Amino acid sequence: MVAAAAVPLLALGLAGPVGAATEPHHRVVVPGTHPAWALPSADLGPVRTSAPVTVRVYLAGRDAAGLDSFARDVSDPHSDQYRHYLTPQQVQERFAPSPEQTAKVRTWLASNGLTVSGGTDHYLVAEGTVEQAQQAFDVQLHSYRRGAHTYQAPDAEASVPADLASSVLAVYGLNTAPHQVHHGAGATHQPAKPPAHNRAVPGDTLPGPAPAFVNSGPFSPYFGATPATGTPAAYGKVQPYVIKGYDGAQLRSAYGAAATGLTGKGVTVAVIDAYDSPTLDADAAQYAAAHGDAPYALGQLRHDDPAEWTHTQDPTDADPTGCGAQGWYGEQTLDVEAVHAVAPEAGIQYVGAASCQDPDMIDALRRVVDGHLADIVSNSWGEAEGGSDPALDPVYEEIFRCGAAQGMGFYFSSGDDGDDLASTGKKQTDMPASLDYVTAVGGTSLGLDKNDKYVFETGWGTLKAPLSVDRASWVNFPGPFTSGAGGGTSARVKQPWYQRKVVPKALAQANGGRNRVVPDLAAVADPNTGFLVGQTQEFPDKSTRYSEYRIGGTSLAAPVISAIQALAQQAAGAPLGFANPAIYARSNTSAFHDVTDHPFGPNVELAEVRVDFANGTDDKDGFLTSLRSLGKDSSLHAVAGYDDVTGVGSPTADYLKSYLP
Repeated sequence: MVAAAAVPLLALGLAGPVGAATEPHHRVVVPGTHPAWALPSADLGPVRTSAPVTVRVYLAGRDAAGLDSFARDVSDPHSDQYRHYLTPQQVQERFAPSPEQTAKVRTWLASNGLTVSGGTDHYLVAEGTVEQAQQAFDVQLHSYRRGAHTYQAPDAEASVPADLASSVLAVYGLNTAPHQVHHGAGATHQPAKPPAHNRAVPGDTLPGPAPAFVNSGPFSPYFGATPATGTPAAYGKVQPYVIKGYDGAQLRSAYGAAATGLTGKGVTVAVIDAYDSPTLDADAAQYAAAHGDAPYALGQLRHDDPAEWTHTQDPTDADPTGCGAQGWYGEQTLDVEAVHAVAPEAGIQYVGAASCQDPDMIDALRRVVDGHLADIVSNSWGEAEGGSDPALDPVYEEIFRCGAAQGMGFYFSSGDDGDDLASTGKKQTDMPASLDYVTAVGGTSLGLDKNDKYVFETGWGTLKAPLSVDRASWVNFPGPFTSGAGGGTSARVKQPWYQRKVVPKALAQANGGRNRVVPDLAAVADPNTGFLVGQTQEFPDKSTRYSEYRIGGTSLAAPVISAIQALAQQAAGAPLGFANPAIYARSNTSAFHDVTDHPFGPNVELAEVRVDFANGTDDKDGFLTSLRSLGKDSSLHAVAGYDDVTGVGSPTADYLKSYLP
């Protein structure tokens, strides 16, 4: 599931040297360093010049334009270079920052009094005072009021000397507002040989299991099977109870995997999230055993974690930088269990970020790319475009291009708040899902029959109407929007070439010009038609135990599509790489279900009745009953052809078969 990001001052498409030289100082602007919220009306004055500053200076590679061109050629089915990938070492040799570039930036930082205290092959960490940073970046740092908090930010775009322009990719840290991504979700049987576990010993202990959530029922055994007798009619009839939750066999049936016999053998999927649940391996093993999934083979589930964790506490009004580590455990469990359920023989490389802060998520992505830990990378996290840090756009883009050059594909959930208007006050898409070398995964509501056969999907968008106290009506029927697949038109990413002949012009031009529209494709996401997961949780009596509950969000859709891509790669016998050009080439064919909001005609509305424990775990405080209407995604609509809820649609067996030699 997903949340928020900011508006840049330069359009993307440039993952390399920054800006254009400005006279008379012969300096080059570093785009995105002056945040949109740093307005004169919020300016509280200059920051004390002796105050400390820490920045990351991300290094540009040797040939940004060449990297972009190569990544496109190896991803384009019409190119002679299609799937002629490079090794990580070859990418390093051709495109990574040179020792000369690194030395030049290091010398310049030192000449301004800043101390280089750390870094990697991709960035330098520099520390000093506000006065030294102002001199280095030719900008004044002021305090700005943003909501209830005060943050430091440049009063204009920062810049670097023109002779460093080809060496500096981005600068992060002049703006001190927290930049956090958000996840979308919320006697044990062990395999004879538990999965290999490569975890580092963290410097900060992670908290124990998260507070429990339990579904109450009643349930329908399949969509529409059990009418909620005794509740009011809606849309002309008594609506059915929600399902208990799909398992892997049902999802494999829905999206054609069962018909192909593909299992993902020989393919590895990386799952990136913040932190690493202490019970993840045991939960995954018990879930697989409970649902007939293949047991994990030795080494099939591996972990790659940082040396220490940070920002593990829950965010508070006083300190909004906390990430709430416990809240990420459900996301990790969902991602791993969904990948294994759909692609039971695929390897899973779990990669934990030190925190949910953008730089730590970037570091995790870098570990995956530099080590080529997997060909397919599932990411169920993000930020609303208007709340993200545009200074980091080029950094994310450069990572994704390096991955594409190596034959890697990155799959990001598109968000769980529809057009984001209700949650942020502004219609916008999510980041990094909106970047052009990312496959953005939207969401659907899925209906199967009693034989687990596909019946329908709608775009995921939910209206909720509670049952009245006298049980005679649905209050404010059909109710307000609660959640739905993220989508729409980016405000700052230009339309990529692969969308030009498929995406309707009206969508691409919704913000003026021609911009990136998301998502690219979709899978089940509606938590009311969601996936059953198993996780160790802490119950009100303070006991901890494994239990199962239904969950959804595009946090489900992303690992499901990643697993489908593992099956497609197995069929192809070679890495798929950045898959969007190949996906769009298959649009408007039998490779995809063309998902619409009204699969049974414009006059047929779909809805379900859901009963929840009032306290989330048991019946001590009673029940809450509500009607959930399907196919109502804020201002977004799933229509025939491409749309900004489900993209080109959801995959079928023909999609997988299309990759067979």
